[in-house]
Amino acid sequence: MVKTKLNKEPLAYRMSPKTLDEFVGQEHIIGKNKLLNRMIKADRISSIILFGPPGTGKTSIARIIANTTKAAFYKLNAVTAGVKDIKQVVEDTKNTFFNPKGKSVLFIDEIHRFNKAQQDALLPYVEDGTIVLIGATTENPYFEVNKALISRSTVFMLKPLTNEDIKKIIINAVNDEERGFGKLKIDLNDDALNLLCEMASGDARIALNALELAVLTTDMDENGCYVITPEVIMDCIQKKPVRFDKSSEQHYDNISAFIKSMRGSDPDAAVFYLARALYAGEDPEFLARRIIICASEDVGMANPNALTVAVAAAQAVKMIGMPEARIILAHAAVMVATSPKSNASYMAINKALQDVETKNTGEVPMHLRNAAVKGMETLGYGVGYKYPHDYPGNIVSGVEYMPEEMKGTLYYNPTSNGYEARIKEWLDKRRNK
Repeated sequence: MVKTKLNKEPLAYRMSPKTLDEFVGQEHIIGKNKLLNRMIKADRISSIILFGPPGTGKTSIARIIANTTKAAFYKLNAVTAGVKDIKQVVEDTKNTFFNPKGKSVLFIDEIHRFNKAQQDALLPYVEDGTIVLIGATTENPYFEVNKALISRSTVFMLKPLTNEDIKKIIINAVNDEERGFGKLKIDLNDDALNLLCEMASGDARIALNALELAVLTTDMDENGCYVITPEVIMDCIQKKPVRFDKSSEQHYDNISAFIKSMRGSDPDAAVFYLARALYAGEDPEFLARRIIICASEDVGMANPNALTVAVAAAQAVKMIGMPEARIILAHAAVMVATSPKSNASYMAINKALQDVETKNTGEVPMHLRNAAVKGMETLGYGVGYKYPHDYPGNIVSGVEYMPEEMKGTLYYNPTSNGYEARIKEWLDKRRNK
């Protein structure tokens, strides 16, 4: 049995592109004639923040800049660095003996992990041009990075790599004799390659790590070849990564897509985003609460039963727990997604709240007030109130329930969808339309 010789540097690190020509993906920001491409080629880098999922090229772009810029280049990781490290970089930068240009490029990985004080320590040196900042973050910088730093930087958003991008990176790694596995005989068939690209979910680092693990743990066959099958790939990745976790910005993106899919009457998309959330470890009770809100806000009286099902589902989820709770959540989500829709109740309360907040809405009419204590009726409390159940159809014609100042104001305007069509017909008669 022959094993491949271990290289102390991981394959993902070795295959990191050194030049723009080697970089794969992110054509929208670093493709030919794009701003970032021009900045790097001209060595005219200004402060930038690279924002995107893991394994999409943020650190690789920083390394390319490090290889091409004539300015001094420093790297810090926000997990371990602090204000002292920033001041040391500034001190070294201002030392004209070692740095005649008096300017440095500082790459800070995971910049979102810097607290406000640490980020503030950067600000004056970024502002006066002593430091050209390159920040990399997986979190939305508009939430996690000081606005002052954001305003002095250009934010570039990186996207998950496509399967074709991942495929190019993997093939390069298999064929590269200097940094990859080009000196080995590797049989990576199309099925295994496609599975690897799919399972990587747009993360080149995951794909390269899995390829490396597959090669290092596979025995050569009688022909001296390492045969990488789909089964080996599955074993090396174990669990397909998701592009978000429950505490990141992607959490909000996914839940937004889940709600909008239910609202948009697409049960397939609703179940898909529900599955993503559950796979990432989202709290099933949180998901149940979002379904309840959607059942009332977006379905409303077009299908009153949707809220009943949603509430029952939330109770059942609490009683049952995962993994069976996934079935209950899917049931409720599909119910909401496939129901006729009406936001008339939602719009009604919003309009009423706005009037209460901004208008003189008057007082409760005397005939609607309750004479809670004997003698109050002498002041007019409850006088003239007519009990609807004493009248045909349980309606008293001509009675005004609104304050005088709000007389004639309509808040609830039912649609013609689902059950609400019947309400509309009844209410139009009630309003004498």
